[in-house]
Amino acid sequence: MIKLERLRDMLISGNYTCVISDGTEYITSRERGVKPLIALIDGGRRLDGFYAADKVVGKAAALLYAYMKIEALYACVLSEKALAVCKAHGIGVEYDVLAKSIINRKGDGICPMETLTENVCEPSIALDMIKLKLQEMA
Repeated sequence: MIKLERLRDMLISGNYTCVISDGTEYITSRERGVKPLIALIDGGRRLDGFYAADKVVGKAAALLYAYMKIEALYACVLSEKALAVCKAHGIGVEYDVLAKSIINRKGDGICPMETLTENVCEPSIALDMIKLKLQEMA
């Protein structure tokens, strides 16, 4: 997909954590984790049909992309559960590395957001859970 290739190149060359675009407008972030996705959702952005490139996509991020109705997604690293979410929600997906799960920033366990959403399938429920967890972690 040409759009994903362009976004992947922007992601890497710009040292971004995520790039989201419809081909005309480009939204970029260097913030880690799910925070930039939550900010877009909370800001009321309509991203139906947009494409996204992201460094690391676990199940929580995949559910947020599904909530935003992203058309297609490229990930440098994608978890197996995130891949299942993308397939279930009709999100086209490309990735470089498919990981069993996403590891936390300390490198000593599973990402807390990956663990939080382990048994969640509904994007709106995941959104509420993720927001609550971010408040607890702040």
